[in-house]
Amino acid sequence: MQSAMFLALQHNQMERSDSNCPSHEEKKGKMKKTLIKDWKSRLSYFLQNSSGSPKAKDNKKGQQKANFRPSPEEAQLWSEAFDELLANKYGLAAFRAFLKSEFCEENIDFWLACEDFKKTKSPQKLTSKAKKIYSDFIEKEAPKEINIDFQTKNSIAQNLQEATHTCFNAAQKRVYSLMENNAYPRFLESEFYQELCKKPQISREPQGT
Repeated sequence: MQSAMFLALQHNQMERSDSNCPSHEEKKGKMKKTLIKDWKSRLSYFLQNSSGSPKAKDNKKGQQKANFRPSPEEAQLWSEAFDELLANKYGLAAFRAFLKSEFCEENIDFWLACEDFKKTKSPQKLTSKAKKIYSDFIEKEAPKEINIDFQTKNSIAQNLQEATHTCFNAAQKRVYSLMENNAYPRFLESEFYQELCKKPQISREPQGT
């Protein structure tokens, strides 16, 4: 008798436990919301720390607000070409956040460092920046070592003392190709990008008679 009562009590407890457990769909929904929230926080950080034009510095708050979220039409343009994505401040921030989530942000960081390097006018600064890029991205076991062949690495090392604006061109082209052919397609398929492309639903209020 006691064993039967015990089994019935245990069965009731199991039923309560099952009813309190979230379903697979609920778990999936929560994970999606957490992912979107994490993306937004990373994007906010990248936007606040990305360099802007002099005009943006004059009106920093207004500029940040204007660049905080693109329209769905603007986001959809990023799928037309990789250059469209990189040319857009928000798109670049989104792509950096995506690469960071995949633990390969060194590629975009190197590409951006090269873009900045090519704009440098002072020969002294050119040399110091070249050495910095080499130590950060090129040399063996660099903190953000990129995946390029030994011949390209060796060529860069030989040109460091008399650095020119083109000394990283081959490496930058290689990294650009890697991002365009691998990370870029995955970014376009990511849930966050798909979310940006969705048009907000407009709720229509019932008109009074």
